[in-house]
Amino acid sequence: MAIWDPPIEIGILRYEGSAASTLHGLTDMFAVATKIARDSVGPNAPILRVSHWLPNSTNDQIECVFDTNPGLEHRLVIVIVPGSWEGEPTASMKGLLASWLAGNHAAGCTLCSVCGGAFILAETGLLSGRAATTHWDFTRSLAERFPDIKVDEDRIVVEDGNFITAGGVLAWTDLGLKLVDRHLGPSIMVATARYMLVDPPGREQRFYSNFAPRLHHGDRVILKVQHWLQSHSESQPTIARRAEVAGLEERTLLRRFQRATGFNPTDYCQRLRVGKARELLEFGGSTIDVVAKAIGYEDAASFRRVFKRVTGMSPRDYRRRFSVVRLVVADA
Repeated sequence: MAIWDPPIEIGILRYEGSAASTLHGLTDMFAVATKIARDSVGPNAPILRVSHWLPNSTNDQIECVFDTNPGLEHRLVIVIVPGSWEGEPTASMKGLLASWLAGNHAAGCTLCSVCGGAFILAETGLLSGRAATTHWDFTRSLAERFPDIKVDEDRIVVEDGNFITAGGVLAWTDLGLKLVDRHLGPSIMVATARYMLVDPPGREQRFYSNFAPRLHHGDRVILKVQHWLQSHSESQPTIARRAEVAGLEERTLLRRFQRATGFNPTDYCQRLRVGKARELLEFGGSTIDVVAKAIGYEDAASFRRVFKRVTGMSPRDYRRRFSVVRLVVADA
């Protein structure tokens, strides 16, 4: 086969009133990114396959109604939920959409939303304890209805593990470029932004990209452990505790975890925690010691060593280069 096998399939939900700008804008952006990748790398470059999914009210199924690569078996890697110009769907429709989203998440899919789509994503219950955003006019409502979600009203795009939420209606551009960066690389992302006359988000152009764990590997037991680690990344679970979560012998867990994710459990956890530390360093004004404790390191020196090993920079240098708030703190 002359193309990447399998293609990276991105599914976009369509439902009554959903924003056509998100649906068609992302479809076009991913087509442009794929063309640029193939023109740059050749016919063996990875491609972004886009499919549209529409609820069928007659059989309570969600069916594919558009596919850039028809004929191939569906293997969704990402699902995106647009916002709606007509408010939220009915309760029964939200239940159908939430169930479908939860099923894809259980299979290793990364779930994304744009604008009010965050409310549908929240209906799954999977955002509990996670950070998320939505349109600035809806953030208070999202926080009141789903108090377990850490709603961030300041950032355009919030990434928390295998969930990515984007703010206002046109934040689909930021989300799309983030996904292009994640799957095709920063050079293709910048070229796509330039071609479409979109300002590329500063964070996505950085050399030190966020840790994007491999989730679509097919091992549901290891995926369960990954989801558990994501919600317990600030603690230091033992191998025995991880094996208990998986229901496996420790040696079996270590072997299967390495095969599925490409990392041993300890290194994987360190990368998750460094990812959270980077967010704190970029958007907060706490000292390095406070950041270390916030992600579960009592020994700040150990945190500094791990951070530099993972990112290639010290926490202090990272803050100087990438801090958004530009606060002056004493990094003791």
